[in-house]
Amino acid sequence: MRRRSWLAAFVLLGACGGLAFGLPLFREGQPAPAGPALAPAIARTLPGLQSGGHVLLPNQWSLRPAGKQVPLGDFPVNLALHPTGRWMAVLHAGHGTHEVQIVDLKKGKERVCCRVPLEQTWLGLCFSPDGATLYASGGEREIVHAFAFEDGLLARRTAVRVAETTKTFIPGGLAVARDGKTLYAAGTWGHAVALVPLAAPEKRRTVALGEGSYPYACLPGPGGKRLFVSLWGQAKVAVVDLKAGKVMGTWATESHPTEMALSPDGKALFVACANSTKVSVLDARSGKGLETISCALYPAAPSGNTPSSLSLSPDGELLFVANADANNLAVFKVSEPGKSQPLGFIPVGWYPTCVRYNALDKRIYVANGKGLTSRANPQGPGPYADRRFPSIYQYIAGLMRGTLGIIDLPGPKEMAGYRKQAYACSPLRADAGVVGGWSPGSPIPQKVGDKSPIKYVIYVIKENRTYDQMLGDVKEGNGDPNLCIFGDKITPNHHKLAREFVLLDNFYVEGEVSADGHEWSMGAYATDFVEKVWPLTYRPSPLKKFAFYPAEGVFDPIARPSGGYLWDRCKEAGVSYRSYGEWISNGKTLKDPGKPRVKALEGHFDPWFRGYDLDYPDQKRADRFIEEWKRFEKAGTMPRLSILRLPNDHTAGTRVGKPTPRAMVADNDLALGRVVEAVSTSSLWKETAIFVVEDDAQNGPDHVDAHRTVAFVVSPYTKRRFVDSTMYSTSSMLRTMELVLGLRPMSQFDAAARPMYHSFQAKPDLTPYKHVKPAVDLTEKNKPDAWGAKLSETFKLDQEDCADDLLFNEVIWRSVKGPHSPMPAPVRAAFVFPHLKDEKK
Repeated sequence: MRRRSWLAAFVLLGACGGLAFGLPLFREGQPAPAGPALAPAIARTLPGLQSGGHVLLPNQWSLRPAGKQVPLGDFPVNLALHPTGRWMAVLHAGHGTHEVQIVDLKKGKERVCCRVPLEQTWLGLCFSPDGATLYASGGEREIVHAFAFEDGLLARRTAVRVAETTKTFIPGGLAVARDGKTLYAAGTWGHAVALVPLAAPEKRRTVALGEGSYPYACLPGPGGKRLFVSLWGQAKVAVVDLKAGKVMGTWATESHPTEMALSPDGKALFVACANSTKVSVLDARSGKGLETISCALYPAAPSGNTPSSLSLSPDGELLFVANADANNLAVFKVSEPGKSQPLGFIPVGWYPTCVRYNALDKRIYVANGKGLTSRANPQGPGPYADRRFPSIYQYIAGLMRGTLGIIDLPGPKEMAGYRKQAYACSPLRADAGVVGGWSPGSPIPQKVGDKSPIKYVIYVIKENRTYDQMLGDVKEGNGDPNLCIFGDKITPNHHKLAREFVLLDNFYVEGEVSADGHEWSMGAYATDFVEKVWPLTYRPSPLKKFAFYPAEGVFDPIARPSGGYLWDRCKEAGVSYRSYGEWISNGKTLKDPGKPRVKALEGHFDPWFRGYDLDYPDQKRADRFIEEWKRFEKAGTMPRLSILRLPNDHTAGTRVGKPTPRAMVADNDLALGRVVEAVSTSSLWKETAIFVVEDDAQNGPDHVDAHRTVAFVVSPYTKRRFVDSTMYSTSSMLRTMELVLGLRPMSQFDAAARPMYHSFQAKPDLTPYKHVKPAVDLTEKNKPDAWGAKLSETFKLDQEDCADDLLFNEVIWRSVKGPHSPMPAPVRAAFVFPHLKDEKK
């Protein structure tokens, strides 16, 4: 008997799962107990498979995908259906191995039948009209790979040059003319499109599309005289005259146009617009807007569902739209463009990047970029006992494995059930209202606009640590002391804050690395541009053309969420704000002022506060912030929101002459303690709340989930000596701050996030905080014989996340634990998916 349910079995090991645990409590005013108290208070729900059959993600959303799943590789980004409908090509362009896979779609025998690794690729994938050739982007090499396709196998690879190697073009979306004679390639980073005669590639032509256009996909127009090119960075579709080789004009769309489809009669052009909630429908002859289709669960929802891929049935009746961040497909009847009818939603896997409909077998195919679940990473990053077995590497950028979802075309009854499941998987409300937990008297308002006794908010952003790395030794929380390398002696203030205020042992970041982590930390969202580009920048780059950092304003506006950032919401609401190092470019020297990377921060930042710079101690950052705090306090002009960056817990590895990892983390710890003390002893303490979080959790192991991190809320209104095991994420923290400051949500994720109500109390406790000095030397320097000293010299540390994380964190572990310290045995969360293969009893 074959099993066809999406999750047929589940094995729970260690701390991963959905069991309810008794909440350990500290007693008010009493020393912390040696172990957990027996009296439960709040059930601890962890990410993973829940008793109801759904998978809970670290971002508080859930998965219950329809259909069956075929396992794929690292971040599948595109699908190409063979003209016969028998095979599907899958392109992987993640942090790990880049490759093309061919999946045999024969019913009951679905499997990967061919796979070819590539040095690098990016987005582009298509078959020739006759199905004899498969084309795939060659990334920085400025080529397109051409494979002969024979009965499900790829053979005789050749390279079609689409641009000069001396320039940055990087072919993205690909298409072939209907007569099979011309290849079209969107040069995403070259801001141009290449028209390549396949019989004579050297006669190619390049059509410039304008700086900042970031062309994404190509689609030949009816009659073969025009080419539609979606301009990812300009909210437009360019129309190229193929004979003249020039742009005829551009048509406006919603933000981030990506994939396109033409109605069978060639009269309507459907355009997925990923940085919105919508699909733009245009007249394919004039560009006039016919209608805009909302793809979100609720019409009034803020941005965040990310409709980045679409597929139109050959008869023009049905449109399927992949909502990447909402983990569902929106389905519409579109036989009359301009009068589209919604048919409902189908739940799929995590971050669907591509959807294709196959008329041959009447099935829907979905590439789930991040697969079916998040995972723990107790075995990484860190020292590995034997590097001959790379399968144990558990770096977060390669931890999620994609799947191909296969769904039979549902009828009305099935759609009704799928629709119900899709809504159940989302915590978002129709009015974007607060999700539960509020009680009368709470200092955190129930809705935006209600009053709060908290007037001033300080938001502290740190770099890259997991919960277990720092607080795994705190007995009262759900930690693994074997994974704790920055314990009480190195981080006494982190430990004291956790004990005197609230210990948050079930807090997660939405981002995987700093590139998307800072976006999530400031905008409760990372655009499809950031999500698709950062894996390329974090892996070895053959020609270094992808060696850039797609966040913190560097690629504004294409990286900017349509809902804006925290400061944009403050500006909108008339709330004063000031940044200390976040989204700020440092001056070339200490005597040069910094500059904001976005216009909204002009006049709202400290030019003399030094942002990310590992040669600059966090103590000096604390000095500067405390000086500023006292100045504003005296003048009575304190900004209501202060964003403070304390980055040195990132560390510099064991580079000779630089502070040791434990010295840098201790420096960071002391700076945080001093800032909290200064604020808690000021006249504004009674109206202040401090929120602290890591931008991401990529640089360490955690036995619960690779996204679990260190976070704090510190205020007179914070509960004292209390463990809050409620499941929160960075979006929860943002939502809490928004409610205090009277700001609208920025995305569907902060709108849907659970506010941190359980961490606060109605009656304030004005007891100030007293910082503690770490029991390590903050001036301790790495010596030439330090483990990994030579390796550390090769790391690029002037920008966050530019070093190899696996090697970098092994250096940190051995520096703190000793050069011969063994890695603890892994505690694995085992998820069994029998439907992924033909399993017979």
